[in-house]
Amino acid sequence: MMNQIIAYFETLDPVLAAFYATLFTWGLTALGASLVFFFKKMNRMLFDGMLGFTGGVMVAASFWSLLAPGIEMSPGEGFEKTIPAVVGFGLGALFIFGLDKILPHLHVNFNTTEKEGIKTPWHKSILLVLAITLHNIPEGLAVGVLFGGAAAGFEGASIAGAVALAIGIGLQNFPEGFAVAMPLRGQGFSRRKSFNYGQLSAIVEPVAAVLGAWAVMTFQPILPYALSFAAGAMIFVVVEEVVPESQQSKYTDVSTLGFIGGFMVMMTLDVGLG
Repeated sequence: MMNQIIAYFETLDPVLAAFYATLFTWGLTALGASLVFFFKKMNRMLFDGMLGFTGGVMVAASFWSLLAPGIEMSPGEGFEKTIPAVVGFGLGALFIFGLDKILPHLHVNFNTTEKEGIKTPWHKSILLVLAITLHNIPEGLAVGVLFGGAAAGFEGASIAGAVALAIGIGLQNFPEGFAVAMPLRGQGFSRRKSFNYGQLSAIVEPVAAVLGAWAVMTFQPILPYALSFAAGAMIFVVVEEVVPESQQSKYTDVSTLGFIGGFMVMMTLDVGLG
């Protein structure tokens, strides 16, 4: 089954392949958000474990799917070979840092007084959706860049690796949809409205994926930088948002074990398929 999926993606235009792959990740976000129709409240221990899982997947994907291939395909030897990875990684982190300072948002599990970005009277629900949307920008970009690099024939980038990355991101998107929808339900929103906001948080992924694939196909020499850029953006999100969100209650050990589990799952997917 998996071989058939990979073979199918190999026949597609890379931009279209990236779009389809991130429609899958968006769909799993919607599936997670749909839990709001079946549960009245959120189990905090399970929620923190899923947040930890999300962080583990993102960290593992940053290395196995992005940084390692980016370094492998970089020219030169020794320190020279790491230059694209270092530059791209730093720029990716700075990009999300800039968005974090500008885009109004509120992290899950934080009080309204702890909202970030420019001051705005926007409702807490909008700020929660924007926070998860910020998570999803580097994820969509990473999938698109990897599909573009594989199609361009760069050593270290493969369609199988891109599919593995999409599967891993999809798995951790499931709790992200849940993470938006359930708190909104707790604030008094209807189930339908909570679901709509939850799934909407991932709409940016197909857009970022298409842009990433197009950029790499058009400007092929930027691929090592682009892979590392996506990795830096993802690591920034994990350290600045995902991990702190998972450490706000008494279930810190559960979230830590979730992180380890997510790392193991993503590493297995990437090495096994890529």
